[in-house]
Amino acid sequence: MNPVEVHQGSSPVILGLPHTGTFVPEAVKARLNEQGRLLTDTDWHVHRLYDGLLDGVTTVRATFHRYLIDANRDPSGESLYPGQNTTGLVPLTDFDNRPIWREGEEPAAQDVAERLDAFHAPYHAALEAEIARVKALHGVAILYDCHSIRSHCPFLFEGQLPDFNIGTNHGATCAREIEQATLDVCAGADGFSSVLNGRFVGGWTTRHYGRPGTGVHGIQMELAQATHLQGEAVPFDYDEEKAARLRPHLKAILTRLSKIAPSLKGN
Repeated sequence: MNPVEVHQGSSPVILGLPHTGTFVPEAVKARLNEQGRLLTDTDWHVHRLYDGLLDGVTTVRATFHRYLIDANRDPSGESLYPGQNTTGLVPLTDFDNRPIWREGEEPAAQDVAERLDAFHAPYHAALEAEIARVKALHGVAILYDCHSIRSHCPFLFEGQLPDFNIGTNHGATCAREIEQATLDVCAGADGFSSVLNGRFVGGWTTRHYGRPGTGVHGIQMELAQATHLQGEAVPFDYDEEKAARLRPHLKAILTRLSKIAPSLKGN
């Protein structure tokens, strides 16, 4: 199993897809408990949701599951949200704080090191290569990191999550024009709610690569799964009607970002 799938395009926009994969090696799967084997915290169908929205877009998708190792976490293991509930580089619990490993089968330091080499590093090597390629083509690259999460996760946040959750680490990871264009589309999406740098301000991928001064801009979109799934529980089926209402707004975001890109060269 290749840990990463890459589709190269000619657009200045790159879609990062770190959490849609479901591959777990059989030896590791045997160590997961019943709850863990449900793979509940997958970004279900997000790659399908974005498919075909922007001509020439590059996609970099992790095929492995975040319970194996999380491609959107700092490889050092440092927390993205110090002092707040979150899950780590190799999670021990799910988003409801339920253990996902069989007793005595929790990953050890050697497991983490092996998974970093076999899965996390190849994904980011591919992403780095595509950022460099796209930047060489356009003088700028915009990494749009695609995510989703259940709209109710009391362990991680109170109440109900907005539909569109835009993360730019408080404006540090991209040009203001990118942040504003994304916010404008979301704010104008009838029937949808949105927030900028709320509970989610961008994961490690967005923060690590998003360096506007170098011509590389990063922005994260965390979608509430209620916007495109039939239900936010097993079997997490895709909802065609919901997706049909959502996809035009996602298309509008990506289209605007691709049009903005030329004006960012040399900034």
